[in-house]
Amino acid sequence: MSVFTTVTPEQMQQWLKDYALGEFLDLQGIASGITNTNYFLTTSSGRYVLTLFEEHSAEELPYFLDLMTHLAERGIACPHPVKNIHGQALGSLNGKPAALVSCLAGKSLEQPQPVHCAEIGDVLARMHIAGASFTANMRNLRCAEWRKSTAARVSPLLDEANREMLQAQLSFEQGFDASQLPQGVIHADLFRDNVLMDGDKLGGLIDFYYACNDVLLYDVAIAVNDWCVNEDGTLDYARVQALLSAYHAVRPLSEAEHTAWPGMLRIAATRFWLSRLNDLHFPQAGELTHAKDPRYFERILRNSIEHSAAIYHHWVGQS
Repeated sequence: MSVFTTVTPEQMQQWLKDYALGEFLDLQGIASGITNTNYFLTTSSGRYVLTLFEEHSAEELPYFLDLMTHLAERGIACPHPVKNIHGQALGSLNGKPAALVSCLAGKSLEQPQPVHCAEIGDVLARMHIAGASFTANMRNLRCAEWRKSTAARVSPLLDEANREMLQAQLSFEQGFDASQLPQGVIHADLFRDNVLMDGDKLGGLIDFYYACNDVLLYDVAIAVNDWCVNEDGTLDYARVQALLSAYHAVRPLSEAEHTAWPGMLRIAATRFWLSRLNDLHFPQAGELTHAKDPRYFERILRNSIEHSAAIYHHWVGQS
């Protein structure tokens, strides 16, 4: 959600002629995030988020826009794509695919508490259930093969200890079979900065542009690795229990998912450690780019490896 492609007010006014959204009032770039160009757009009819897609092609994007529409129409608090006067949710602006979505209430949290983690567990489970009736399919572009190729790219830049940890993790993943676990639509990026909280209640989920079809437990692991960790990379088990218990109350977790849980946390940590290393060492040029610290997930991965027994023990209904 950085600004890689500049949009001027004059260009925005011209583009808005295809929308029944009233008079253009303001356009402000959003600096957080690292993949797409995002702006807050204000018109006389309300506030919206404009996204210009820097990596996805126009052929890929209907999956994400249709998914948000599907979920929003089934009671999941997420952005609803806005169609233009031609009935299209996807357009083109400055040579990039572009879309407008509704702007949700709330703000992201820096210090989540168990009550907030319970909200995340609940909405994630409801999203997984609502996604079961979404018929389109998108493979996970950050899959095992991506992790392997990205590791080869960044491994020479690591110190010896981290290089050894990465190699050990890739070897672990080769023997980790998640093929029999429940699968479906996942958000795949449900970090604190992709969730808006309105007080202690959920305002909405945003940034669905990593969404794909994959293991549902992987989505839970991604969320726990951001919502339920301390600065040193250790898990806060009160927050873990709050998130898992709320999720389990809506979509009960199986014994097979319990067995896979410590390994899934490791895989989720590795995925984001690698992407942050890649963004740090091979950055994409942009006006307001914001590269995130890879050491955050380095610490999480190391903790997940060292404390797998404790992680397995702290499951739904266990303390």
